[in-house]
Amino acid sequence: MIRDFVQVDVFTDTPYRGNPLAVVLDGDGLSTEQMQRFAHWTNLSETTFVLPPTTPEADYRVRIFTPAAELPFAGHPTLGTCHAWLEAGGRPAGADTIVQECGAGPVRVRRTGDGLAFAAPPLLRDGPVEEDLVLRLAAMLGVERAAIVDAQWADNGPGWVAVLLGSAEEVLALRPGLVDLDLGVAGPYPAGSPEAFEVRAFFPNNGATVEDPVTGSLNASLAGWLLRTGRAAAPYTASQGTALGRAGRVRITTDGPVIWVGGSAVTCVRGTVSL
Repeated sequence: MIRDFVQVDVFTDTPYRGNPLAVVLDGDGLSTEQMQRFAHWTNLSETTFVLPPTTPEADYRVRIFTPAAELPFAGHPTLGTCHAWLEAGGRPAGADTIVQECGAGPVRVRRTGDGLAFAAPPLLRDGPVEEDLVLRLAAMLGVERAAIVDAQWADNGPGWVAVLLGSAEEVLALRPGLVDLDLGVAGPYPAGSPEAFEVRAFFPNNGATVEDPVTGSLNASLAGWLLRTGRAAAPYTASQGTALGRAGRVRITTDGPVIWVGGSAVTCVRGTVSL
């Protein structure tokens, strides 16, 4: 069956400077195995499939796959899929808010002056990281234990553990070895800089360490931690992807207790796929 397909660059308004996402705009009738096989073939960090919602509150449903597994939630696939759905003519029930159904439940997405933004989902696990794991994280990152200012579980679906270093310069200088968990790292820029933090995200894949260009889920959970501990003040912008030659920008805002994670998206490829 021929299905509409787009490839979207997320967290950037300049094509090929953000994080790419493959979106199959009609995933109805596909099995999990077919979806996983196609996601493995695209070899992008995530591929999504748009489906009819199963709850009346949702405007559409999405299934999110890495090349190896399905995820209940991920940030850049949420913004990229919503961008693609709206661009393809999707009409949300609400005037300003779109409701996406995914494995983690409903996720609100709203239009902003800078693109789209999703409401950060609740954490599945938080709290300080035990010291023996902090030592392991330092070894994975190739830094001394003293370089780690703080470490926190920041799992909102993918399983992130977050590390704070003393500066953005230290984050950009990282040359990690083999990581065996989903590891996010942040460091502040000097006061007055256009961006507040530099962020990098590492995860294991088939015995190798992979770096994600721009990561919405990690920035969502980082924001909760950094705001709660007074290390950041909203609104702020995080930079990610610099070490990979990208220019991702993630905008963090708050509305009462809700943290919104936003950014631009641009469609780079339009066509069809046979699935």
